[in-house]
Amino acid sequence: MTRENEQTWPIPESLLEIEHYMKQRVGLGVSFDFGVRKLKILKKDVHFYWVTGLCDTRYIIEIVESLVAINDHEKLSANLFKIVENRLVNQSVQPIETLDEMVTQVLSGLIVVVVEGANIALGVDVRSYPGRTPQEPDTEKVVRGSRDGFVENFVLNTALTRRRIRDERLRFEILKVGVRSKTDVAIGYLEDVADPDLVNIIRKELKAIKIDGIPMADKTIEEFILKQGFNPYPLVRYTERADVAAAHILEGHVVIYVDTSPSVIIAPTTYFHHVQHAEEFREAPVMGTFVRWSRFLGILTSIFLLPLWLLFVLEPSLLPDNLSFIGPNKKTNIPIVLQILLADFGLEFLKIAAIHTPTPLSTAMGLVAAVLIGQIAIEVGLFVPEVILYVAVAGIGSFTTPSYELSVANKIGRMVLVILVSIFHTPGFVIGSTLLFIHLVATRTFNTPYFWPFLPFEPKGFLQIIFRRAIPGAILRPSIVHPRNRYRQPPNNK
Repeated sequence: MTRENEQTWPIPESLLEIEHYMKQRVGLGVSFDFGVRKLKILKKDVHFYWVTGLCDTRYIIEIVESLVAINDHEKLSANLFKIVENRLVNQSVQPIETLDEMVTQVLSGLIVVVVEGANIALGVDVRSYPGRTPQEPDTEKVVRGSRDGFVENFVLNTALTRRRIRDERLRFEILKVGVRSKTDVAIGYLEDVADPDLVNIIRKELKAIKIDGIPMADKTIEEFILKQGFNPYPLVRYTERADVAAAHILEGHVVIYVDTSPSVIIAPTTYFHHVQHAEEFREAPVMGTFVRWSRFLGILTSIFLLPLWLLFVLEPSLLPDNLSFIGPNKKTNIPIVLQILLADFGLEFLKIAAIHTPTPLSTAMGLVAAVLIGQIAIEVGLFVPEVILYVAVAGIGSFTTPSYELSVANKIGRMVLVILVSIFHTPGFVIGSTLLFIHLVATRTFNTPYFWPFLPFEPKGFLQIIFRRAIPGAILRPSIVHPRNRYRQPPNNK
């Protein structure tokens, strides 16, 4: 029997055939975590299958008790299937008609009940996936605001979103991706707001994914639906905050939930979506604008500070007299550009080491790196102090970028500018900055201009990026998502 035929092979009436199929297909009797329970009810066999660890044992015991009680309260009946179906004490019971679907449901965490003489099985949702409780994401902390965040259970993640959007038009379409993994993927959107063409494109791309499995979850999904290639800049936004995901759904974005991943994918997004943070909207508009401007300054610093400083070092004539102190105060045998690249890579080494270092040791590692290595490197003449200073400031600017993916992309752009400046001086800085700008302007994600609302220029959208407006004043949804309903608030509330 081929794989294609299995998907349409009906469930046989003989439970022995089903048991043989389960032994051959999923290793019943070989895999310790694949269980079967055999009951005799009204002189007929009833079996049910489950995977240990994906089911809640308490519910299984309750179901067994309710089925066994049939022998005490029911007379012999030809329609045992209906009796069993009515006695399943669970809110979610669904019929299953094929063996392939039966296997998929068992491996998804359901228990499947089969009755002798019936060619339909019953899937009972008693899933209890192992995982952690919702907690605030480490990378998206706020001073004030909710402390719950997404976890690896996508059912819980959709529930956290439902809690914030109690609209009957909120849709979660579920698909299974991966021939072997059969990972659950849900598309979340507002039916009367989201662009139907965008929803259709994402749905079509997800259905077109042909791969064994997606153990890397959301990142694998992104690579399949976007074909990013060698473009370092993130084309979708990730978030682990339920309030951020809900806010984007209300704007008209589409959010993709992938089981086993605590992050969700927001599409479409622009460059400026990656520089926003929930903290801006937890403060007063003036304070939110100040925080936003500070973040913009940090991002610009992370990209242009080192190339500009190197340019002034190589061409001191560009500096006015009152800024002539900028530059190294002493000469060194190692070229400045090589010092910058070494120090920049050294900072990257420290960041990677901090990720892989246990928390109790990370503080000690930071002290060793900053005090011993940095100070000794300056004293022996490997680095001049100014290089350490400016590399550190540029590194802090990278840390102010809310999106980790964007901070890494900006770092790559900074290194390219440093190399161009070291080779071509002023023309290198001008040409490199221009090419970087053209690249950002030419990039599109889901046919959305990446540098909107700057190019194409939209005054209202641009002002909303520069200034954090009060929520009562933000009446219209962003035009970039092509919402079916432009108004966040009814027009008569203007």
